Amino acid sequence: MAEWTLEGVAARFADASRTARRLPGGRAQGYFNVWPTIVRSPWERLSQEEVPLRREPPSPEDVDQMLEVMRWVQWLEVEQRHLVWMRAEHYEWDQIGRRIGCCRQTAWRRWRLAMEVVAANLRCAEAKGHVG
Repeated sequence: MAEWTLEGVAARFADASRTARRLPGGRAQGYFNVWPTIVRSPWERLSQEEVPLRREPPSPEDVDQMLEVMRWVQWLEVEQRHLVWMRAEHYEWDQIGRRIGCCRQTAWRRWRLAMEVVAANLRCAEAKGHVG
């Protein structure tokens, strides 16, 4: 990326959030069920809750970019990490403000400051030749 802007950094966080949601869920190893599988009739299946949507797993490039973004959060304080990630998950500013204990405008200002910290570190790393 030629110039790291707030919008560009925020877009990368949103992409990382989408990639994280597409990752397969973890399963506990070593546990199994000995009960027989219940075969349901078509009428019984109609009354069941909706089947969870299965998304296509992310590509290796998407996972690499997500991991790169995860390294960026180390430049932030813990509260800033929560704030940035909540915004990447498309939470409303009011919800974010309630979570961190401030008004929506203050939450937005703190988010912009966190984005500036990340963008400044990326520009510095790029100048040193560490970011591709």
